[in-house]
Amino acid sequence: MDSSSDLQAHMIPATPHLSAQTNAILVDDSSASMQVDQNENSVVARDGMQNGGTELVIYNSKQSLYRLQDDLQMIGLKIKQHEDHIKLLKRQSLKLGDSILDLQVNLGKYHSAKVDNEDHSNHQNEEETTGQILQHEKSAAGVLCQLKTRHCTQASHLTFTKDVLGIVASLGQLEDENLSSLLLEYLGVDTMLAIVCKTFECVKALETYDKEGHIIKSSGLHGLGASIGRAIDGRFLVICLENLRPFAGEFVVDDPQRRLDLWKPRLPTGECPPGFLGYAVNMINIDSKNLFCATASGHGLRETLFYNLFYRLQVYRTRADMLLALPLISDGAISLDGGIIRSSGVFSLGTR
Repeated sequence: MDSSSDLQAHMIPATPHLSAQTNAILVDDSSASMQVDQNENSVVARDGMQNGGTELVIYNSKQSLYRLQDDLQMIGLKIKQHEDHIKLLKRQSLKLGDSILDLQVNLGKYHSAKVDNEDHSNHQNEEETTGQILQHEKSAAGVLCQLKTRHCTQASHLTFTKDVLGIVASLGQLEDENLSSLLLEYLGVDTMLAIVCKTFECVKALETYDKEGHIIKSSGLHGLGASIGRAIDGRFLVICLENLRPFAGEFVVDDPQRRLDLWKPRLPTGECPPGFLGYAVNMINIDSKNLFCATASGHGLRETLFYNLFYRLQVYRTRADMLLALPLISDGAISLDGGIIRSSGVFSLGTR
């Protein structure tokens, strides 16, 4: 019995040792599990904090970006307002410059100051013009002028002459003789001696023809010339106002001479070229009776006759000024020192 007990004791290990080891393993596993859980919770918490911080940074960045965009938009609006203001000031400056130029033209030596002021110098100019026309004895203008000045009674009984306004040279006045002679050269003698009629019926009455198309020398202006011993020699020009296309724009505001509000040539800077004095059509002083209703449609001589004769002919102080402004000249120009550009690319050289 004792020996079997000892053998049994040696074969079967004691249970308390196994139990203690098992408990130790369980304790270790539990501790490890708790440590892992704590680590996971720590990582999750840390990740949560990091994610929350990132979102906050993104949110703040977006808000800053929105504020910057709003600031930039406000700055852009202010810049646009300043640019619009600058454009407005430039337009007002150009308009003021145009007004000053118009006033200089109106007050300059090329024009008389008032429409209704027909002083001694104006009468003298008219007499000189009439005398120069009469020198062309055998021209239609000379015959018509002599008829009205020396045979006014006979002329008053002629029905077809009631629509004859006069001769081109006598329908406008210039205070400056130099400018007057330049415009005479530009237009030519034939145009300056042209007869101006209101209607086409008047044009037809000036000259009649037989069945073969030959001129009837005993009728019309030819018959009048023969009756006073001045037979008309050669051709002559007649301008019919009702067949002219009038200027379609506006007139200079508050201008008693009803000058045309023409676009002024501009340099890239927006300024008028140096030496530009104005347009020839606006430098002519017209009698008040011919400023309005020279035609049945109510147009005056400036926007009909003289606009068609001179169109947009520019006037410069010197030839050098005119040539510098050449890119801005499309319809001819003259300078007070004798330069003439008849049209784009056509120059008059030499001396008068």
